[in-house]
Amino acid sequence: MFKKLKEKLKPEGQPSVGSHLPIQQQQAQFHPSNPFYTPPPQQQQHNVGPEKDYLPPAGPPPNLAASSSGYAPPPGPPPSYQFPSQPAPSWEPPPYHDWTVIPDNSLLPPPPSIGYDSSPTANSTMEEGERAFAWTEANPLWQPQNLTPGAHAAIQNGQLTLLKPPIYVGDLMPQRKPGHWKCRTHANCKDSSLLTNLPTYSVFWDSPLRTQRPKTIYFELKVTGVGRGQTSLEEADAGIAVGYVAPPYPTFRLPGWQRGGLGVHGDDGRKYVNDTWGGVDFTTAFKPGETVGIGITFAPPKNPPSYEQSQQGQLLDIDVFFTRDGQKEGGWDGNLELDERSEGGAIGLRGECDLFPAIGVFGGVDFEVFFGPEDWMYNPY
Repeated sequence: MFKKLKEKLKPEGQPSVGSHLPIQQQQAQFHPSNPFYTPPPQQQQHNVGPEKDYLPPAGPPPNLAASSSGYAPPPGPPPSYQFPSQPAPSWEPPPYHDWTVIPDNSLLPPPPSIGYDSSPTANSTMEEGERAFAWTEANPLWQPQNLTPGAHAAIQNGQLTLLKPPIYVGDLMPQRKPGHWKCRTHANCKDSSLLTNLPTYSVFWDSPLRTQRPKTIYFELKVTGVGRGQTSLEEADAGIAVGYVAPPYPTFRLPGWQRGGLGVHGDDGRKYVNDTWGGVDFTTAFKPGETVGIGITFAPPKNPPSYEQSQQGQLLDIDVFFTRDGQKEGGWDGNLELDERSEGGAIGLRGECDLFPAIGVFGGVDFEVFFGPEDWMYNPY
């Protein structure tokens, strides 16, 4: 009965709301063209289009000056920042430089020394170098030692004794005059360094940082025989080197090969500054009959050292010089020869350690050593 009443109330041609119709027909029964559709109440929309003007809120703007914060802008106009005017761009080409003109480089500093990886006359092996490096790592540099006044006076007079290293094969013969020695090695003598019993540079007695005076140390050596009949050290399987070392130094190495050592080697003519490699070109090989000398002058700095130099220990002016037969043949600045290959740069050689004369030998050589100033061919003072 209710079903029939419901069908009478349903308009003709109108399907039931819950009927299974396609989605397009279901949406059509809610379309505004449907007479039974009642649209929802329209909400008031704000028109923000260009046809209506925006009205500001009523009332005057807030007064910041009357705020309770107490802030007030500074009096006067805001500051004006004036930037420097840039020059107008130039479209002219740069001036022509004549690259054919050779510049004057006479006032430029000398180019850096070029080192070698090995020496053409070296008789040392890589294993020996590694053993020496391990030795220096296990034996740090000594602190400066104080000398008695008598010992310091003996040094100034050249009264020094040569000490025989353990692997030295040869003779050390002191002469009648103090500070004069004759030495002879055998052909089977391996690399050895002869050191003196006392240092010629004492930090406590000689450092310019204490005395405010320069200090020069020097000694000479005369080559009397090389390789039993050879004309030069370069031709013979033998060698002599002169230099200085800071203790302790491995006496089974030549001066300049390890930390705290410098030397000029007579077999290849090169200089070595803490250089375990091949040295740097410096002079020519020593010959029999020649007298060579080596010295160092420590002086107060002419110019105050920079912060970087002071951190590196460069507090003194250091001049290393080499002589041959009474004439100065060359030298170098002890603060500039800081080869990157050197272990620790010039550590031990900047005036912070006591320094001992050192004579390096290998093979069969004959030579004389002079520590007394009265026997020198060159006057370093």
